Amino acid sequence: TLGFGMTTPATVAGKVFLIVYGLFGCAGTILFFNLFLERIISLLAFIMKACHERQLRRSGLLPPSFRRGPAMSGVGSLVGWKPSVYHVMLILGIFAITLSCCASAMYTAVEGWNYVDSLYYCFVTFSTIGFGDLVSSQNAAYQNQGLYRFGNFIFILMGVCCIYSLFNVISIVIKQVLNWVLKKFECRCCPKCHKSSTRLGRRNAITPGARLRRHNISMDADGQYDSDTEGRRLSGEMISMRELTASNKVSLAILQKQLSETANGYPRNVCINTRQNGFSAGVGALAIMNNRLAETSDSR
Repeated sequence: TLGFGMTTPATVAGKVFLIVYGLFGCAGTILFFNLFLERIISLLAFIMKACHERQLRRSGLLPPSFRRGPAMSGVGSLVGWKPSVYHVMLILGIFAITLSCCASAMYTAVEGWNYVDSLYYCFVTFSTIGFGDLVSSQNAAYQNQGLYRFGNFIFILMGVCCIYSLFNVISIVIKQVLNWVLKKFECRCCPKCHKSSTRLGRRNAITPGARLRRHNISMDADGQYDSDTEGRRLSGEMISMRELTASNKVSLAILQKQLSETANGYPRNVCINTRQNGFSAGVGALAIMNNRLAETSDSR
């Protein structure tokens, strides 16, 4: 997926072969990137969990003789623990910068580029942009040519995998920031919606018969609702299916999740303080990140 363009097919048969081979080649490459992402996130989660366990032991929340194993299920502070997405993004960012600096030092010494151009080449290559204005290994001969090309292959492979993982983590952070911004501006542009939401007072409060009460229910002498019955269904009222589903979306989602876990035959272990981060229905890399990382939005 780099596409430098220094080597291209010239015949019709070569172009057709490239199309067929590219379908399987690109699909296999994406699969490899996803597997690398899953392994690197699992490794980081294991290391960060060990550090978290050591911190708990130092603070006295864990006994000194505590060992990983079946006994871990009895420790509430470690059940379902997941690393923060911001910590993983920081670690991947540091690793990507370190890898780019080391690769740039090699390209500066071997290719004769200046260090800034080498950094530019590393980002364009590792992010699979592939402009092609700077391409390595294009000279006729190099000193220790075999060793240099092997190092070039390792740097490009590790750099692309690392940047791919970093991009997926950054996408989750961007999604959380956008959700936070949208939540701040929710219903501010519509006074009618803002007024109806403030009248409910509670999350998921059921207010059936709202249209009927708007026209038919009379107010008391002071023109105020009773505090115990406001926003609740009276004994003689009927509730429509549309109003029920509209006011119980979260309850229906929880019910659907429980039914899915029952059908799959295993419950999903989630920490008490962990909530959904908007990626529970993701696929590919997003599903991997959601299963490995903790919820870190502002509502946590």
